[in-house]
Amino acid sequence: MPTDSAFPPMLDRAPGDLQAWTQWLREAPIPVLAHTASALDELVDHEDAVDARVLAETLADDPLASLRLLMHVASLRRGDDRGAPETVTAALVLLGIGPFFRAFAGLPTVEQRLAALPQAQQGLQRVMHRARRAATFALGFAVHRMDPDAAVIHEAAQLHDFAEMLLWCHAPALALEIARRQAADPALRSAAVQREVLGVELPDLQHALMRAWRLPPLLVRLDDDRHADTAPVRNVHLAIRVARHSAAGWDNPALPDDVRDVAALLHLAPDPALKLLRALDP
Repeated sequence: MPTDSAFPPMLDRAPGDLQAWTQWLREAPIPVLAHTASALDELVDHEDAVDARVLAETLADDPLASLRLLMHVASLRRGDDRGAPETVTAALVLLGIGPFFRAFAGLPTVEQRLAALPQAQQGLQRVMHRARRAATFALGFAVHRMDPDAAVIHEAAQLHDFAEMLLWCHAPALALEIARRQAADPALRSAAVQREVLGVELPDLQHALMRAWRLPPLLVRLDDDRHADTAPVRNVHLAIRVARHSAAGWDNPALPDDVRDVAALLHLAPDPALKLLRALDP
């Protein structure tokens, strides 16, 4: 397994503007969860019996591993982005099992990176848990809508907060400061505190990284609320809202508005929409 030397020093102050943040994070290694790295190390001994489905299931609960795979496959492409794989399974099929194992051997892990920082590990786990719930809601909405891009919508929801995940991994002091300020003032808007602490807003940083890494255009579009007039983007962003607002239970005062908007998206009355949400809750 890689040692701490695989990682650059952690950031304890913002590196500068959006360009500086993008440059720093695009060059930093993306760690994966330790159980993902361990599972892959076990599968490599049975490479001949492994297919893309098995590997996709292994990566399914690890948004950072999915991000790392999509970024790696994008780095191998030549020419434009037409035909770029938009899901983990498609990326694995394109890459091939052997090349995958060669590229994903001995991965750096989140637990190594944050070994001395239990608060940062907890912060990252909260974001990852929220991302998994958002992906479940997003897929449920997409299936209800019979959207042919349901798998990509699921992926987009799971990856939606990857910039925040990377912040916990590589700048935990800054992530903790944002969390501290928001806990002290629940009315403080996320965009405002991010600008104060980081000098940038995380959605802007995320889009800059997606473009720099040449992630699939559909994933980029689904992540962008400027396209919120389209049903697939509303699908993703409503799933994220519901996951965020229901993280501590179903009594959050923001949830009735979420339920109303989900009902409109799915052409349901509010009560059946709420029933669906509760049924989908993992």
